[in-house]
Amino acid sequence: MVLKASDVREMDYLERRRALVDLREELMMLYSTQTGGGVSDNPAKAKILRKQIARILTVINEEKQEQFEDEV
Repeated sequence: MVLKASDVREMDYLERRRALVDLREELMMLYSTQTGGGVSDNPAKAKILRKQIARILTVINEEKQEQFEDEV
């Protein structure tokens, strides 16, 4: 399932963190499989996972920035 930025924004903080951990674990498993000489069924999957991780981190950082600006 591909996460869109709008989907990530609808999640609460804990859901985002859980999705982030899951995506990082999946990426780590994919890398370990490729390093071990395995053939991936979807060679572009690593790129997709990295983009999804980046989307989640971007939304988290945007919210932190908004909170900081509200405090000042």
